[in-house]
Amino acid sequence: MPSVDYELRYLQAGISVLEDYILANDLYWPIGVRAESGNPPYPRLTLGGMLFAQKKARARPMNSNQQGELEDIENQMKDLRNRWRVAWEKKAAAEFHSRLKLWNNFWEDFRENPDANLDRYNYEVNRRVQLELLADAAGDLPRAEVEMLRGLDGKLRTMLIPGAFIWEPELASSFPSDKYWYLYGWIKIR
Repeated sequence: MPSVDYELRYLQAGISVLEDYILANDLYWPIGVRAESGNPPYPRLTLGGMLFAQKKARARPMNSNQQGELEDIENQMKDLRNRWRVAWEKKAAAEFHSRLKLWNNFWEDFRENPDANLDRYNYEVNRRVQLELLADAAGDLPRAEVEMLRGLDGKLRTMLIPGAFIWEPELASSFPSDKYWYLYGWIKIR
């Protein structure tokens, strides 16, 4: 199970190149750091990935040094967002578009073969969480994309049986059920 150090390592690597990333055309950026043995590999750098790692880090137990490191990273992120607001929002909107397509693709696969895709939900729902985070970071999003997400959420609500938080219990504090309802329960397929 990843620790706060795992999240901080990704955030530290990301913050060191975040300004270049925001100003570049690329949506997925090499992060330049390897995960320690026993941890999953780090994803490429994206705003959604940074915001997601930040939320996960906030939920994990931290000592005062880790807390200080996270606060420093968060302050640097705020500074970059304020300095490059238009570029930040443009990058967040582009990533929202990309992740929405991937989230929709998952549901298309699920519709075609629920049994073969049910076990992917716990992983694929990362995309839905990042869509939530990116919507807050992007400013105005195209109406068609907002409506598409609402439609996908409507379908998901009909299949979701409310229940316990689906990820590591310590992460629940950063993902409350009122906003992240899709992380609380499981999918019924029949």
